[in-house]
This record gives sequence, structure tokens and C-alpha cells, in this order.
Amino acid sequence: MKSTITAVSAAVGMLLSSVTFAEQISMFDYDEATSAYEDAYLDAQFDLRDGNQDQASYNAVVSANYDRVFSSADRNTRIDFVGDTNISQGPNKNDERKENYQALASLTNDMYFSPKVNDFFWYGKAEVGAQTDMEDPFTKLTVGLGYGRVVNATPMAKAIRVVQSLQERGLLRGNVSRETYQKVAQVIAKEPVYRSRYGSADYAEYWLEDIGKTLGGQLSARGAIKSYDVLINERISTRKYGWLVRAGVGAVLTNYDGSDSKPALEVGAEYHYPINNQTQFSNEAILTAVLDDGDNGFNANNTMSLTYELRDNIDWENVWLLTYAASDKSEDLMTNSLRSTFRYYVSNSISLSVTGGLSKTEDNIDYDGTTNTNRNDDVDTTFHFGLTYRLK
Repeated sequence: MKSTITAVSAAVGMLLSSVTFAEQISMFDYDEATSAYEDAYLDAQFDLRDGNQDQASYNAVVSANYDRVFSSADRNTRIDFVGDTNISQGPNKNDERKENYQALASLTNDMYFSPKVNDFFWYGKAEVGAQTDMEDPFTKLTVGLGYGRVVNATPMAKAIRVVQSLQERGLLRGNVSRETYQKVAQVIAKEPVYRSRYGSADYAEYWLEDIGKTLGGQLSARGAIKSYDVLINERISTRKYGWLVRAGVGAVLTNYDGSDSKPALEVGAEYHYPINNQTQFSNEAILTAVLDDGDNGFNANNTMSLTYELRDNIDWENVWLLTYAASDKSEDLMTNSLRSTFRYYVSNSISLSVTGGLSKTEDNIDYDGTTNTNRNDDVDTTFHFGLTYRLK
């Protein structure tokens, strides 16, 4: 009886020790300066209504998002694209079909002066935009200075998921040290290198073999299959930590209204914090002032997001978007949008979503039903079912 109690106590002690140790592993344990990630999505939402109205009304929105970042100790390069198309028709007899689109692409390059000493950098940024009824595309160039660093910790998130899955199935025994987690994450981060060296058809066997070696050669055939399933078939959202601020000067070379050669000032900041292994908080803000005698313009955007992984294939995404625009020749315009989405990943590439949203626009123009048709005095509510295809 005494030996049984001793054995049980030892087992419980090992379990508690394992849990305590596991809780100490987080995204912040990943400090590799060189990494890369790529996110690309194609999202579609459609709303159709009929009955008790003159004609069937519909609203279709197709949006595309692309974000690719290359990071090293002395340089960060980011390619970003956001675009959407809206096709709609109102419920009234005379309502016509409307089509609108907008798109903005940017390339930002941060060059660190002395990465081993501090995180000061200079940056260059190029932007190109297009929208419905424009006279010219939007083009802008900016150069400036900044401080701070954002680390892509997604490889560590994947390493934690792999180790947990293996331990849950008894395919990996004993504690895993922080150093081992770091080595596994480093191998995971080199997936593009393996793909380039061995080809897309064969790279996974070499990649998983090296992951197994970092785990002390404990990866069995079942363990390799499960690791492949986690890394390839499961959706693990991008994880980042750190902050940076930047300020620059530039010029709007061409603008949507046909004007050109306007000097611009830009101030931006971003902050990312993985609250735990399932929750990511991010905030990105940018303020741009366009200087033109008698027609100065001011634009500010702030995007705050909180993503929580309810399960391996279910994410709860919450976003608050604040936009503010002001100019000498028009009323100030401020829009607040809140969006909450439950996203179910059918596969690594396809997800179904349910989204509820609130939006409020302040433009200092009241709807009176006669002299204007501006109807944004109240809070807009939306509810959508969506389908998202993950390109990358």
C-alpha cells in the first residue's frame, strides 16, 4: 500500500511539474531575429433580401488581403495589400445596381543602424492605391526614422502546438526544455529553405526528420504524421510581439482627385502582445497630414484586434477600426466600426465565418429627408455569413 501511494505521489508530482514547466513556455521565448511569414486571404460575403419591398436587394462583398514580412537582425521588409469590391442593389424600384472598389498596396523597408546596440532604424515606404471614379491613382513616397522591433513568434506557436499534440498522445515523453522549444521553432521557421532546397513534393520528409532530431530522435512514424498534420493541416494564426514607432516626411505624387505634388507628414506606431498561447492582441495606428496651401488634409487610422483560439480549428476574432479625416474644404468625418467573427476552419485553406458588426459615422450632417440623402445618423448593424479561402 505504501509503495502504491509513493508511486501515485510521484506520478502526480511529475504531472504538476510538467504543467508548471509548460506554462512557462510562451511566444516571448522565441528570440530568433531572422524569420518570414506570409498571409493571404480571399473573403466573400453575400446578403440577399426579398419580399415586402419593390425588388430583390442584395449586397456582395469580396475582399483580398496579403501580408508578407521578411525579418532579419538588420532589416525588416513588409509587402501589404488590401482591396475590396462591393456590388449592391437597393430595395426600391428605382434603385440601380452599384459597383465600388478600392485597393491599396504598400512596400515598407526598415533598415536598422546598429542592431547589436539599439533598435533605431530609417525606413522608406512606397504606396499605390486605386478606387472607383478616381481621376488618377494614389501614389506616395515616404522616408523617415523609427525605433523599436516587432518579432514574428509564429514558429514558437507552432512548436508549442506540435509538442502539446505529441505529449497528449503519449508520442513524446518527459519534459521539453526551453532550449529544445527554441530549436524546434528555428527548424519550423526554415520551412521555405527546405522547400527551396528539396522541392515542394519532398521537402516535408527532411523538414520533419530535422524536427525529430531536435526532440532527441524521439519522433516515431505516428509522431511524424501527427506533426505533419499540425504544421500543414491545422491553422495557426500569425503571432507577434514587440512595438515600434516611426515618423517620416514624403510626398503625394498623384491623388484620386487629380491633384499632385503635395508634401506629406507621417507618424505611425504598432504594438503586438501575445497574452497567452491562445490569445493575440495587436494595435496599429498611422496618421498622415497632407500639406497644401488652402487645402490641407489630415487622415488617421487605428486598427485594434484581439484573436482567441477557442479550439485548434475555431478562432474568435474581434476588431475595432477607427478612421478620421479632416480637410480645409470639407466637414470632419469619423467612423467607428466594431466587428466580431467566429471562424471555423474546414481545412487549413477554407474557413466559414459568422460576423456581427456595429458601425457609426459622424460627419456633422443631419438627415432631414428633403435637402440631403445622407442617412448615417444612427448606428449601422450588420450580420454576415462568409467564406474565406486562405491562399497562403
